[in-house]
Amino acid sequence: MMFLKVPFAEKDEAKALGARWNGERKSWYVPDGKPTEAFARWLPPGGADFVPAVAAPSLKNRPVTVDSYAGKPVMGKLFIDLGHDCDPFVACPVCAPRLATSGWTATHDSVAQLLVGLRG
Repeated sequence: MMFLKVPFAEKDEAKALGARWNGERKSWYVPDGKPTEAFARWLPPGGADFVPAVAAPSLKNRPVTVDSYAGKPVMGKLFIDLGHDCDPFVACPVCAPRLATSGWTATHDSVAQLLVGLRG
């Protein structure tokens, strides 16, 4: 399997040529046994040594997507790095002050109130 660096805008073209999507690695690839000549422009420098980037393990429980072209984590503007694997929805004495001063707790509480109002 040869992984490719396909920009999002060109994914349909790569798919039409026979590329397949690997959801685990979040990358397009050329299946084994298929000639790679048609995919030359998406072959990364270094060829077979290319391993697509995925979210770091410490980010696994946070709402993160990976830009499959650049291979870097993309997070929302309200992302707060807590410094350890912590669930912000569960009370944590280490993170509570950081979440409160950042405005995260207030925003979370206001959204929770909004949802309660929608249910009623």
